Amino acid sequence: MTEGRSCPLAYRYDPASLCAEPQQVAGDVLYVIGGLYGNPLALDEIERLARAEERQGRRVTLVFNGDFNWFNATDGLFREINNRVLEHTVSLGNVDYELANPNDGAGCGCAYPDFVDEGVVARSNAIMERLQGVAGEHSDIQARLSLLPRYRCLIFGGLKVLVIHGDPESLAGWGLAHESFVAGNEAKLTEWFLASGADVIVSTHTCLPVLWSGMVNERRCVVANNGAAGMGNLRQDPRGLITRIGLASPVAEPVAGLERQGLNVSLLPVDYDVDAWLEQFDRLWPAGSAAAVSYRDRIVGGTSITADDITFPPGRGSIG
Repeated sequence: MTEGRSCPLAYRYDPASLCAEPQQVAGDVLYVIGGLYGNPLALDEIERLARAEERQGRRVTLVFNGDFNWFNATDGLFREINNRVLEHTVSLGNVDYELANPNDGAGCGCAYPDFVDEGVVARSNAIMERLQGVAGEHSDIQARLSLLPRYRCLIFGGLKVLVIHGDPESLAGWGLAHESFVAGNEAKLTEWFLASGADVIVSTHTCLPVLWSGMVNERRCVVANNGAAGMGNLRQDPRGLITRIGLASPVAEPVAGLERQGLNVSLLPVDYDVDAWLEQFDRLWPAGSAAAVSYRDRIVGGTSITADDITFPPGRGSIG
């Protein structure tokens, strides 16, 4: 199988094991941040949002669920991103896993499905190769990354919040991708919620946002996939998104949100300084480079979907 499409055995886990040892989290708000992709300006804005919540008396916990590295392919930016992120609650994405524990034949470790173009796969492998070269000069950070878990189960607001990168079977799984919800994946979702015992599953990895709510054995369950914190997610909208879970409504207007037994679950925009980031990005990844070809248009103009396309079942923007 082509590098970048395979899923290493080390990525896989049993859904029934994911919430076996849940961790209690104090505080009023969780920010779950997937796909920062090495963007320091997005991280600045996320920290600013957290400070705004704290000024209102709310305690905010930042939880990074992987792929906080990607575009940060210089020594200085690699150290900055990792040192800042690793101060918080962190689990691995496939990118971070491959920086600390490279798997032969894994390429970027993205496990891209067939609907992803071969050119995207090849360019992602090239980005990973360059980033691994940078990471190899920072053995202390590689060691810290190697100690991180692949997932976390958090007790927050009395509910089990399962924080993963891909899906409940694999670090790089695509079962919680926007495309999977469009195709209809209710049977698999039911299986995963029953096996794990989770009330809320928060994911990333697959680059497009999702907010789903449904009943599983008379228990309302939620899936939130933030798409990407470090680049645009919606049509003509360069803002990143994070998943916010709180005991009260967010300080900024979310692009989608719902209520689950007293918890507010929403996708919160990260309105960072895109122009300042593009100055750095273009130096790191000039025209024609793998990252520029694959991602620059998205950084500037977002994706092809709108806010109306995020919620599943369609049209359900909020529920009680």
